[in-house]
Amino acid sequence: MDTADSPTKTQPSDDENYNLLCQAHEQFNNAEYDRCLELLQQLETKGESSGLILRHNRAVVNYYKGGAIQHLALLRELEQLSDGKAVGLTLKHVGSAITVARYNKAVIYYHRHMYGTALERLAPLVTRLEALEKHMAALVATLQLQLLLATNQLNRAEAFLDYLQYKLNLVASAPTPNPAGNPNPSEEAAAIAAATVAAAAASSEGTPALETTVARVAGKSDCTLQLLQLLTLVLNRKPVVIPEDGSPHFAALKAQKYYIMKDFQMAGKQLTRINNECNLAGTMTPELNAVIANNMGVIQLRVRHYAIAVKFFQRALQYDQELAGNLRQSSLQTMSAARSCEILYNMGISNLHLRRSKDAFQCFILPLKQYQSNPRLWFRMAEACIMEDESKLRGDERQTFESAMNSSISKPYAAQSTAVPEPTLQFATLCLRNALSLARQYKATFHMAASTDEVLDAKDAAAASVQQQLWSQQQDNNFCNPSKPISLESLENMLAAIYAAHSFVSLRLGDYITALEMAKQLLQSERLSDAHKLLGNMYAGEALIMMDKAPEAREYLEPNFMSSLNALDLETRDWQLKSLEAAQNVVRYNLAVALTLQNDFQAAKNLLASLSHPIVSNKAQILHRYVEIKMNAASSALN
Repeated sequence: MDTADSPTKTQPSDDENYNLLCQAHEQFNNAEYDRCLELLQQLETKGESSGLILRHNRAVVNYYKGGAIQHLALLRELEQLSDGKAVGLTLKHVGSAITVARYNKAVIYYHRHMYGTALERLAPLVTRLEALEKHMAALVATLQLQLLLATNQLNRAEAFLDYLQYKLNLVASAPTPNPAGNPNPSEEAAAIAAATVAAAAASSEGTPALETTVARVAGKSDCTLQLLQLLTLVLNRKPVVIPEDGSPHFAALKAQKYYIMKDFQMAGKQLTRINNECNLAGTMTPELNAVIANNMGVIQLRVRHYAIAVKFFQRALQYDQELAGNLRQSSLQTMSAARSCEILYNMGISNLHLRRSKDAFQCFILPLKQYQSNPRLWFRMAEACIMEDESKLRGDERQTFESAMNSSISKPYAAQSTAVPEPTLQFATLCLRNALSLARQYKATFHMAASTDEVLDAKDAAAASVQQQLWSQQQDNNFCNPSKPISLESLENMLAAIYAAHSFVSLRLGDYITALEMAKQLLQSERLSDAHKLLGNMYAGEALIMMDKAPEAREYLEPNFMSSLNALDLETRDWQLKSLEAAQNVVRYNLAVALTLQNDFQAAKNLLASLSHPIVSNKAQILHRYVEIKMNAASSALN
């Protein structure tokens, strides 16, 4: 044979081998795996020269014969086949066993949610995409586009799509999906050739169906390049017309579009329609149920119906567990459809809004194992710890001013390792350190997108082919997977929130040096909101007071800066300070404390007389009595 995908019949023996290959291919398509293995053995006995192909095909047939479950054994075999050094070969011939082995290896990693590894394994094929046989190129392109979308590389996905359309003209020639969803190797992965056993590890079709936004509903056979093209344009907020073909896939894509347009009511109606139609047709599956329930929960989360959102996420989690109860004995397609991490991520955020700190903390533990480089997730974990500590303090708050002053110093905490995932302030410190380190790192590498005018000028100045070849140079600020790419403003807001939380936790734990440092970093942040400006001044003042530096604390607690604060910024936040008046009273009370510590009792008394807001009235009365006692004592001493 000249190549794996173009067998020749120059001798009688070649005719016989060719017929055996065709028979083996037919037996494989008919799921007659034992007979297929027998034919492969006959080929090997006859000294068929394409030993590498036979080895690959035998591994694939054994995989399917075992119920398509033992993917690790197949992966080990593919690793050896695709390693040029191990087999003494390099990627020279388009459609060779090495090409397909590398592709199938990437497919396995994709289904196991190891998207970064899958992209690495697929990279040698993507760089040679123009040299691949057309069908193989379409399969590689489909998987590459799926991986870019799965990792929220939306800009790169759009640029890659342009490259496929204008350079390779591949979008219109995508492999036709198998409507029955059966393991047809020519559509699931790649066939080595018509004359050989089709090589397929598992279906590359079955794109991740759950995200933190309304996601597309995808089955095991709908991920053609056409559907991925529409999805890429929708996620990049480009105008696109979604066809009505009666399938749930395009209907779900329309729901995604409604969601991105913030038409949450129509998005919910579209998902309800999919649910009703699939139930009537009898095509509902646990995967589809989980997708719809999760996405309905996301919609409720966006409209701030948090309790309803939690119920939807709980339902989605039940369907997901039903789908993947035992992943060790599940097929790769089932592994790919499992989305417990994303569902728990969404549920944890909803529980935070409901102030269910313990539930939120438990929801975040599993996603944290998969998304360890997500600073937003680390910060959410810290928020749950802070909220849990606050709920404990409210149940055991002391009533006297003196005990309140000493509580931040002598507050008992159970000795516990910060490595133990428990909702404590010590663990919150670890979470905040990780969040801060990651957020700073990402800010240093943040990619500033060019303006629309600059992009148009660049396209006019350069040829289209040159632009398409540079798709891999596109960048995305996808630092918070599974959330979508973030803007510089949202990254700075997250950094400010981390600084504020870190300062607060440090105050509670008696680490006043760190508390002061974090408060100063907060006040130096760019685009600082009025609410965070208030917190930064109060935390810095409190830290200095606890360090016996009352004169310096007064600089942060002077109420002059309050006049420039926006009342709306306070009223729209979910915290105790619901108005500008409340914030002013808190700052004045803290300033009165600083004045008292400096023995400036008259100034403190004058400030306390102006405090009437319920948020500080009780403490102000206690401090007022304390100041009067001190003033009387000082007066008696003079007399």
